[in-house]
Amino acid sequence: MSPAITEELRDIVGAAHVITTEAERNAYASDYTENLFFLPDLVVRPTSTEEVKQVVAVCHRERIPLTVRGGGTGLSGGALPYKGGIVLSVERMNRILDIDERNLQVTVEPGVITEVLQEAVKAKGLFFPPDPSSKGSCLIGGNIAENSGGPKAVKYGVVKDYVLNLEVVLADGSVIWTGANVLKNVSGYNLTQLMVGSEGTLGIVTKAVLKLIPHPTHELLMLVPFRNLEKAGEAVSAIFRAGFVPSALELMEINALRIVSHHVDSHILPIDANTEAHLIIEVDGNHPDVLMREMEQIADLLQDYDAGDILFAEDVLQKGELWKLRRRVAEAVKAEGFTIEEDTVVPRAELPKLIRAVKTLGERHAFDVVCYGHAGDGNLHIRIRKEGHPHSLNNPVMIPILRELFTCVYTLGGTISAEHGIGLIQKAYMDIVYEPPVLNLMAAIKKTLDPHNILNPGKIIP
Repeated sequence: MSPAITEELRDIVGAAHVITTEAERNAYASDYTENLFFLPDLVVRPTSTEEVKQVVAVCHRERIPLTVRGGGTGLSGGALPYKGGIVLSVERMNRILDIDERNLQVTVEPGVITEVLQEAVKAKGLFFPPDPSSKGSCLIGGNIAENSGGPKAVKYGVVKDYVLNLEVVLADGSVIWTGANVLKNVSGYNLTQLMVGSEGTLGIVTKAVLKLIPHPTHELLMLVPFRNLEKAGEAVSAIFRAGFVPSALELMEINALRIVSHHVDSHILPIDANTEAHLIIEVDGNHPDVLMREMEQIADLLQDYDAGDILFAEDVLQKGELWKLRRRVAEAVKAEGFTIEEDTVVPRAELPKLIRAVKTLGERHAFDVVCYGHAGDGNLHIRIRKEGHPHSLNNPVMIPILRELFTCVYTLGGTISAEHGIGLIQKAYMDIVYEPPVLNLMAAIKKTLDPHNILNPGKIIP
């Protein structure tokens, strides 16, 4: 980066917020994706839409790659500066601008931590349901970029279902609002939803207007052991077929639970050698008697699927302990060497077939595998540990294995990412789930909005 450009950026955001030393840039060179590292030339930390606009204008003029970064909790390499250039961190754009209680809306900047937003609106009796495991550190801007989900998605939907309107800085530095602060809008193309999930490749979100709903007043939680992993998968579909809609329905196979219990030093439940998987099932609402009857009926149903003794969380502390186990599983299994994570999703009734295929694939190709995830959505997180292969990017050993896995997912009616995004590491497999005309259309949209390919280059489009 030339000294003149660096100085120009300092004039825009302030000298303290242009990071140039290698030691400080290192913190922006990786995220939670495998063991990948791409060092940016510079990091800038703007604090307003106007500053973002000016930074983007410089990059557009000079043809400098620009990668937007939120909390750095991504799992597809979407915020890694693969082509070098500048990382634009939104960490200082962290204000909740307005909570509109009359219309059940909130306006936020992209650097607001998801859990901070949830707690702020909960204090007013309101609810922002998207609930990623990293909610204590991930940012709303990143949630929008990846269309994040989390456990609550099974009942309440994902981020796209709560985004009403976005302020976006385009690749040439111009600023637009994509829609309107209304619940229904068919006034032209849906630019708002085009931006959601686009991983910073089409524009930079600088403000978001999000829909809220009333917060449920009661939650009940139970943990159900199963002697057979596939039976646990079958039970998931059975719950919905019986007419129940849990607010969360999570799967953890026993290896995942064993690893995370060790890492968080939890002894809330014994690890039974005869158990292969657990389901965490939560229901919520405003009438505790109704919820209790629902839980009892679900428990009765599960006995047809070889379920063991059910643990009902008795209080807030016990519920928190169970959720801590689930939310910490990703970092725990990664610490144990399961560095490659795939974010597959199939129709929920096909989940047992996917689980069976994953286990068979691991045996055939000699890798260890741990499965967990949002079973109610059919969204299975697959963690792989193969000795000598800590990452999948451009890995000649892992590529054919993952192509086989994703082909199986597609055959089951699924796709290769449910909530982590395509980013850098999944783009080579897009041809499995999309025909050339679709990929060409995506490339044309990218070319129209970012003709010089400066916004998060090297992502999504193979």
